[in-house]
Amino acid sequence: QVQLVESGGGLVQPGGSLGLDCTASGSIFSINAMGWYRQPPGKQRELVGISGAGGTTYADSVKGRFTISRDAAKNTLYLQMNGLKPEDTAVYYCNAVVRVPGQTYYNNYWGQGTQVTVSS
Repeated sequence: QVQLVESGGGLVQPGGSLGLDCTASGSIFSINAMGWYRQPPGKQRELVGISGAGGTTYADSVKGRFTISRDAAKNTLYLQMNGLKPEDTAVYYCNAVVRVPGQTYYNNYWGQGTQVTVSS
């Protein structure tokens, strides 16, 4: 099957920076897109940004502060977060839209998440 593993979360002060990464592994035929989502305490999971065939798009709340990059050869997605705010505190999840050998369709796969806490 397909596995996604995130790393890089932790505690950072407001205004600080943090970098996350996510690597997909397993039986993969192709990846249509990869993205970052987050779930703040007491709220629903929301989009951070996605990298797909059409380019990269971001939620309005993170534009200008967060940058997503992708190394397709390594099936790895990165999230560089600058100018962090307390409202960025959330569990950050990696998502990949993956086709595996023998399938004719794509499925969504999720990592277990990594905690990012922005606090003084």
